[in-house]
Amino acid sequence: MSLLKKIGFYLIGFSIGLIFLTFFLKGKNTEICYFPNCRVLKDIRSKDLTYSDQIQTLINNKTLTPEQIQTVLRDGDINFKESETEGAPCKTYLIEGDINEKTIELRVKNCDGYAEVIAIEELAD
Repeated sequence: MSLLKKIGFYLIGFSIGLIFLTFFLKGKNTEICYFPNCRVLKDIRSKDLTYSDQIQTLINNKTLTPEQIQTVLRDGDINFKESETEGAPCKTYLIEGDINEKTIELRVKNCDGYAEVIAIEELAD
C-alpha cells in the first residue's frame, strides 16, 4: 500500500473520530484540561469555596461579588513561580485575573476537601 493511501485512511479515521467526539461531548458541559493552569483552576472550582474574613467583608460591603471571584477562577492565570505548590496539607496559588477592568491577584488555599480564597490584591498596571 502506498504512503498516500495510508495517509488517506488515517485522515478518514481521524475525521470519523472527531465527529463521534463532537457528537457525544456536545452539550455535556465538559472541559478537557491538558495544561497545569487549567487543571488547577478546574480542581479549585470543583471544591466547596470558602472565604477569609477579609474577602467576606468585601462581599458583605458589595465591593466584590462571588460571581466576580468565579470569573477569575474560570478565566484567570496562575502564577506558579509565586505560588506555594509544595505545601503539605494545602497548596496556595496566586491567580491573576480581571475584575471591573482592573487586574487583581487572588490568593487561594487549595486543600483536599475545600478551597479558601484568602486574600485579594489589586496589581499595578
